[in-house]
Amino acid sequence: MTEMIAQRVAFAQTLIELGRENEKIVVLDADLATSTLVDKFAEALPERFFEMGIAEQNMFGVAAGMATLGIIPFCSTFACFTAKRALDQIRVLIAQPKLNVKMIGAYSGILTGKTGKTHQSVEDIAVFRAMPHIVTIAPVDGREVALALRAMVDYQGPIYLRLTRDPCPVIVDDDYVFTIGKALLLRDGSDVTIIGTGEQSQRCLVAAEILAEQNIQAHVLHVPTIKPLDVEAIIAAGVKTGLVVTAEDHSIIGGLGGAVAEVLGEHNPLPIKRVGWPDIFGESGANDDLLDKYGLTPEQVAKAAMELLQRRRR
Repeated sequence: MTEMIAQRVAFAQTLIELGRENEKIVVLDADLATSTLVDKFAEALPERFFEMGIAEQNMFGVAAGMATLGIIPFCSTFACFTAKRALDQIRVLIAQPKLNVKMIGAYSGILTGKTGKTHQSVEDIAVFRAMPHIVTIAPVDGREVALALRAMVDYQGPIYLRLTRDPCPVIVDDDYVFTIGKALLLRDGSDVTIIGTGEQSQRCLVAAEILAEQNIQAHVLHVPTIKPLDVEAIIAAGVKTGLVVTAEDHSIIGGLGGAVAEVLGEHNPLPIKRVGWPDIFGESGANDDLLDKYGLTPEQVAKAAMELLQRRRR
């Protein structure tokens, strides 16, 4: 049976482990501890947990000050607040001086427990891709979350970590080594390349299985670090098949699809189709219903791949 773990659970558990190993680590929360599960850190290490209330701008300002003293602050809130409500403070106080602040975007994408369009963040990758100095990470599962957190502590500088809410299968191997700026090959194939990021990469794998039933072998690449981007891996994956589909739980404007299109356009132009959010806002709903309505299911990713293959045949 496939192990299931929520990214937020892996995040909370690993953060406690790291806190016990490194006394410089502190956690700042913006009144969402029971949702992001950093309340577990507060229970384990109460002297290093700071409840900032519903004041995200102030939270990131305090974190910037802490970072100047050699502290490693983790700022925990929802992605919609990290990437938008506190953006000016992040830009001026953290990104410009390149301070060692770790910014968490929980409840990212559209699968946010029926919180609706106000809390669905489908622009955050684009925001931080465009901001100098901000490393941007979107893990595929709980195991990669744990590995990414350890890499984040070792890295000196600001990082944005994008997390999802609900349990999902663990798909990376026990011996997987996470490296900031490196992509991961999930499946080898020769007919069409599918490139995903975050939890959407899991649905890319399922799409590859659907295609395999039609004797189409998909090459699946997971890109956990959208910035810095693994340019060489993306070029190689494109060359492998000559066709590329990107898939993400994010707007197709400025996200992974845009990044991949930029890379291929500069280095190796070829047919590409972006699967993700169109230029609209979402709504409340159950996960499966939202994935289906907005075109993010494995079946729809597979359909996009088929469309590219048919175009080439014509």
